[in-house]
Amino acid sequence: MRTGKNDHVRTAGSGRGTARTRSRPAEVWDRFAASDPGLLRLMAGLRTVAAIALTLAVLAPFGVPVTHLVAGSVAAMVATFALKEKQWRGQAVTLALGLPVALAALSLGALLSTRIVAGDLFFIALIFAAVYGRRFGDRGTALGLIGFQTYFVALFVGASPAALPGLCGTVAVAFACSAVARFALVPETPERILHRLRQAFRTRLAQLVSAQIDLLDAGPDEADKALDDVRHHTARLHESAMMIQGRLEEGTGDRATASLVQRRVADAEIAAERLGVLLLTARSAERADTLTLHLPDAPVPAPGDRLRPQDDTTATLRRDLDALRVLVMRPVTHTRGLAVAQVRNRLLGYRDEENLPRASAAVQDVFRGIGEAARAVLGLRLALDGPQDESDDSPATARSREELEAEDVAIAGAEEKEPTADDRRGLRPTTRTAVQVSVGSALAIAGGELLSSQRWYWAVLTCWVVFLNTASTGEILVKGYRRLLGTVVGVVAGVGLAGLVGTHTWTAFALVLLFIFAMFFTAPLSYALMSFFVTAMLGLLYTLLNTYSTHVLVLRIEETALGAACGVIAAALVLPVNTDRRTDELLATVLTRLGDVTGAAVEQLSGGPAIDLLDKARDLDTALDDLRASTQPLTHPITPLRARRQTARYVVALLETCAYHARSLAATAELLPYSKTVAADPRLKGAGRRIAHNIDVLIARVEDEGSDGVAETGASLAAMLETDRPGTPRHDRVTDRVLRHLQRLDEGVIGLARPLEVPVARPDGSSARNTVA
Repeated sequence: MRTGKNDHVRTAGSGRGTARTRSRPAEVWDRFAASDPGLLRLMAGLRTVAAIALTLAVLAPFGVPVTHLVAGSVAAMVATFALKEKQWRGQAVTLALGLPVALAALSLGALLSTRIVAGDLFFIALIFAAVYGRRFGDRGTALGLIGFQTYFVALFVGASPAALPGLCGTVAVAFACSAVARFALVPETPERILHRLRQAFRTRLAQLVSAQIDLLDAGPDEADKALDDVRHHTARLHESAMMIQGRLEEGTGDRATASLVQRRVADAEIAAERLGVLLLTARSAERADTLTLHLPDAPVPAPGDRLRPQDDTTATLRRDLDALRVLVMRPVTHTRGLAVAQVRNRLLGYRDEENLPRASAAVQDVFRGIGEAARAVLGLRLALDGPQDESDDSPATARSREELEAEDVAIAGAEEKEPTADDRRGLRPTTRTAVQVSVGSALAIAGGELLSSQRWYWAVLTCWVVFLNTASTGEILVKGYRRLLGTVVGVVAGVGLAGLVGTHTWTAFALVLLFIFAMFFTAPLSYALMSFFVTAMLGLLYTLLNTYSTHVLVLRIEETALGAACGVIAAALVLPVNTDRRTDELLATVLTRLGDVTGAAVEQLSGGPAIDLLDKARDLDTALDDLRASTQPLTHPITPLRARRQTARYVVALLETCAYHARSLAATAELLPYSKTVAADPRLKGAGRRIAHNIDVLIARVEDEGSDGVAETGASLAAMLETDRPGTPRHDRVTDRVLRHLQRLDEGVIGLARPLEVPVARPDGSSARNTVA
């Protein structure tokens, strides 16, 4: 007889019902920590607000003018957010170097305020130097940003030579307060950030399993939403994994530990994503395409009857998915660890065929997926929390521990990664951008002077900002549009706030601090929203400086529009990098790295030498993230080219699918040297040759439209491993999984041939040229 959902949980001993006994604030905090991995946005906002508040607290008792308070606030903000180095020592050195840079920029801004031509020429030279300085890494970027923003402060507050001594003292106080806020009030270390990122990864992993449970329970009317949630949480889990990857070098004590954590995070991510694919297949009439988990708005596959809502197997599956979610979040060393150990033993038992329930092959695959996910969670626990009590281990759990320990030894003995050579050719991106920003700023100065001889610098600031973290004309256009949108809405808010604040100076400063926090907290989420808070804050600053008027805020809209237009014009006419060229370059990089990962994994699975595959897989993920960002102008809702937008989304989704299968192949291949369940199969090398050839053809097509290469298709890759002896099994279960990944990769690469207009050779020897639908 089927028991209720809560009864299933209670039998787990420490299941969902126990997890719900956690306090509501703790649950809310978990959700917040998952939405802000590593609390990076929260800490950035708090650190900046603390620096500004401390600056105001130090300056206010001396009765300094409001102008100096505003200058000190902005200087403290710049000194805080400009620093991007991860180690304290590097941050301290950059902050110390930043002070003379800031004082020099402030002094020149004040001295050149009455010399229009000389001041404009110096401003353009400063902008070029600030952007060009990015080639020297985080320190060069920070010093350039400090110099530019401090010169801007001099223009904003109307600095004069007479006021220069007081302003210099204010800036020095602001830098000192920024140092106190960074190193004492809101301290951060790479180790602490990495720890919080790992916790966020666990929370997001649990959220993904919860979304998969909802997909299991979803009816026909709820299936689309449930699948969208699974896609959303799968992408968020991948984002967390990439953030951890970026912090491993600084946040761990040695390379062996970093490699171990990288391996366990990758295992957990792959296992969770595979579980989603298996679950979708089990509830569908046929095998689900992995592309469905990556293509937005892809329809839910037609439902099947393998999972009936009232079936005992479905109830068991729901119970075990819920138990897996609990296992992710709850420490094994909890006071009720015995119950958790029993849950863990049961889930790991599904790695043995005899423990699988009687069900269809697709449903049994889901239970196997749960077992592999439980193994990945166990490995994650061992890597992050250290050794644990083994007294309650079942034979299946003990075997999993032995496998993980063997992997740990192999990872610890891995050689150091060789540095890659920089094969960049042609003009450096920093040089190109520096020239573009300088030309755009010159246009903005000329146009801004026509709009206002006093506040022309707003156009220059916008031109500067739209070039930050952009690499093509399309990206600059989208960023300029978002800044203008946020500015327009912010002006409306600024009008209302100025009327409410009136002459209440400290109320205005309090709101300024609130908006600055919101600005930093929302910056990675929405550039338009960040621009809104910036403009609303400026309305309050104008009120403090007694220069507020509706005309001033309207002028800001005009200057913002002008600056964005000048940025787009400069990007389009001066050393242009159009969106198509940028995306083609990144697409070629992604395909090259996809071929590297796939080829190396197949070579190792065929018995070749062991190499570091996960680093190659993460390089692929990084290139794919860059490509995804570069296609935003093509996929943005305002783009009028709808067919092109659908094609770009389809290509990125196909590449994400291929990357998932490549990661899975890499993870499986790395098990070969020390696994008792995975053995090399020399026949796999032949199965991978067609994929390698087709990827090379696609790369040649992207790099040269005149390329006449032809992609090959034919019988399934699994057919290549068929045996000639009747009654003999073709291959083992692990090889079957490898073949599934290779088959999906083969299909994905062939799928890319259509939008890239690459002809595909048919099995009968004929060929047809694909065209974009």
